[in-house]
Amino acid sequence: PLFAKCLARQCAQVLTALNGGDILELGAGTGKLAGDLLSELECQNSLPNKYYILEISAELRARQQQYLSENFPQFQSRVEWLDTLPIQGVRGVIIANEVLDAMPVHLFRWDDNAVYERCVGIVDDQLSWKVIAPTTHELTKRVAALQESCLFENGYESEINLMLSAWIKAFADALQRGVLLFLDYGYGRQEYYHPDRLQGTLMCFYQHHKHDDPFQLLGLQDITAHVDFTAVAESAVDAGLRVAGFTTQASFLLACGLLDLAADTKLSPAEDYQQNQVIKTLTLPSQMGEIIKAVGLTKNFDAPLLGFGLHDRRKDL
Repeated sequence: PLFAKCLARQCAQVLTALNGGDILELGAGTGKLAGDLLSELECQNSLPNKYYILEISAELRARQQQYLSENFPQFQSRVEWLDTLPIQGVRGVIIANEVLDAMPVHLFRWDDNAVYERCVGIVDDQLSWKVIAPTTHELTKRVAALQESCLFENGYESEINLMLSAWIKAFADALQRGVLLFLDYGYGRQEYYHPDRLQGTLMCFYQHHKHDDPFQLLGLQDITAHVDFTAVAESAVDAGLRVAGFTTQASFLLACGLLDLAADTKLSPAEDYQQNQVIKTLTLPSQMGEIIKAVGLTKNFDAPLLGFGLHDRRKDL
């Protein structure tokens, strides 16, 4: 709830400046963020006209609908599920919380001053890694361009999202006026492709346990890669957006009043202890505070964004 309250403050600032508008959430998970966000916006007298949820999973959509109808029935008339981006466009805020890291990536290897692609092969009836010539010229071109500034050593392995530019352009075109707000695991390019990060960022998660073998627990685990936020910024500018802010999750939440919101919450001693542990998880560098970043992209909206007022890290892009 504290995360949602902070996010609500940022949304409220934008909706107030626009004299109203809508919110579009991409991939709403269980629906909990949507419910908590709407609840806090109601307290701030800043409810959106519509709260759109773009959800491609039929199972998750059903779970979201059940959760919101059972726990937040007062918002049923405002929430609308979409299969595609709204044709009329969005005036307000588009939110993507841990969405970019779930997008498909191409894995590459730099060897003998050339680009190779890491794919999946079969050895002795078992799935295994296979290194081949790139299956697309775009991969060769993009990795060669990265090599010019990142200077990969032979054997360097990482990944790249070739879908990112088109994806961001689609949302830039769908945004009439307002803010695109992305929060996700990731780095600026120089840190992402640092020489010491020799094997990239591909990770697998299963029931809160993480490892780097995608051939385990097939179909049961999440497979993710971190986000190159420099690529996000470049794609945004190419699509006509302004990069209004880039910072860590900790700085974003603190700028949105995390500590004041926590202090205003009436809790029992046990609940207060639990809340303090959650705050540590959200903000400590050793937890989610530093590795998750927030980026704000704007279109026809020039007001400074609340969440990026404490620590602007756009220079890291």
